[in-house]
Amino acid sequence: QLQLVESGGGLVQPGGSLRLSCAASGFTLDYHVIGWLRQAPGKEREGVSCISRGGGFTDYADSVKGQFNISRDNAKNTVYLQMNSLKLEDTAIYYCAAVRHLLFSRCLRDAKDYPYWGQGTQVTVSS
Repeated sequence: QLQLVESGGGLVQPGGSLRLSCAASGFTLDYHVIGWLRQAPGKEREGVSCISRGGGFTDYADSVKGQFNISRDNAKNTVYLQMNSLKLEDTAIYYCAAVRHLLFSRCLRDAKDYPYWGQGTQVTVSS
């Protein structure tokens, strides 16, 4: 059974940091583009960051460039999202998602491109 499990969310003060993890079971992440997407209350799900199969290419939404960093450890079958200098507007449920074949330039455009999803992890930024 293909499964993605996110962890690492929580409550953090503005300016703080969190590292999210996305662990896969039942399949190998090596052959998949991985995206991190988030959904805030009352808003549509949006792409935050994505990483290519080999990890050589990454992309970020303009709102998080210079603030978030995506990485992958294929040996551990895990992808990470390091989030620094967190802001109130970063509050959302964060999901990781995987797709085997995707033009990398599309990886932030449409959540429907991803067939495999985790259950999400809540990130709350609050003072």
